[in-house]
Amino acid sequence: MSEERFGEFVLVRRHERGHVAELVLDRPKAMNAVSTEMARSIAAACAALGADRDVRAVVLTSSHERAFCVGADLKERDSFSDADLVRQRPVARGAYTGVLELPVPAVAAVHGFALGGGFELALSCDVIVADRTAVMGLPEVSVGVIPGGGGTQLLPRRVGAARAAELIFTARRVEAGEARELGLVDQLVDEGRDREEALAMASRIAANSPVGLRAAKRALRLGHGLDLSAGLEVEDAAWRSVAFSGDRAEGVAAFNEKRRPQWPGE
Repeated sequence: MSEERFGEFVLVRRHERGHVAELVLDRPKAMNAVSTEMARSIAAACAALGADRDVRAVVLTSSHERAFCVGADLKERDSFSDADLVRQRPVARGAYTGVLELPVPAVAAVHGFALGGGFELALSCDVIVADRTAVMGLPEVSVGVIPGGGGTQLLPRRVGAARAAELIFTARRVEAGEARELGLVDQLVDEGRDREEALAMASRIAANSPVGLRAAKRALRLGHGLDLSAGLEVEDAAWRSVAFSGDRAEGVAAFNEKRRPQWPGE
């Protein structure tokens, strides 16, 4: 396993087997509160992972024992002038869109607090695995702002408009059991097993065609919210991008020869 640090607060681990990368939020002294520097590092790490053709799946994890991420660094924000806040906004957005726009499947491994921007980072992933210590919420209206890292758009896509409105307007925290019932998380696991289970899922994902995975994610994301006819056109375009690929040829050959495919990735 190789490691690469992006700034002081973000670590990327590339696992030698399975084509899985782990993006670690690593600001434990602040429970991974996202400062300007940390936001910039998250965006840089995501750009590097997205450009790495050897990476087929990404797992978003935390180095803190009791928190995934508690959201924006409000102590830093308290020192900002209005002009500072305007300048910082595109940097903050870059962290969330960096995760959201990863071209490969992304799995969040959540334990402890995932609040505000922390929950939005998880929502930016394709799948959320959480352990039974997880506590989630979007409390921004309680401090005079709104979820600005994608929460007002991503949460209703997960749980529906009315449920998202209730959660955002009340600013309440949701514990793991209820979170699973509401669909805030996709897989609920025993305490302390969120990272392990998320990495196992990512390994299963990464065993598949890298060309197919990227195209499938593109179709899922671009087609969401379109009417059926337009969505099927998005799907057809994605199909055409893989139908004549080396991965497709290898996949068919491996199936017929009853062997594990050796994906060329092109």
